[in-house]
Amino acid sequence: MKKTRGRPVRRRGISRIDQPSTRTHGWFVRAEFYKRADSTYAPRHRKFFGDAGYGGKRRALRAAQEYLAIVARGGRGGGAKRKLRTVRRAA
Repeated sequence: MKKTRGRPVRRRGISRIDQPSTRTHGWFVRAEFYKRADSTYAPRHRKFFGDAGYGGKRRALRAAQEYLAIVARGGRGGGAKRKLRTVRRAA
């Protein structure tokens, strides 16, 4: 028997895409809309999190939520590089 959640999960800015004809399954994030010169609106940040690439539906959703949190904080979206710590070796 399938468990149901007590309350719905809020996913503002995150959409689910399931398209069997193209074998596309995952979560799509859109954030920070801006007005273009032609008077239409477009998302400033958009990224797709596929189920296969992230190890399943739940992990892909978690990655999408983390990305949306970073973008909402004003950080650099997916292009931010982690700072690597250098280790000195004793000679």
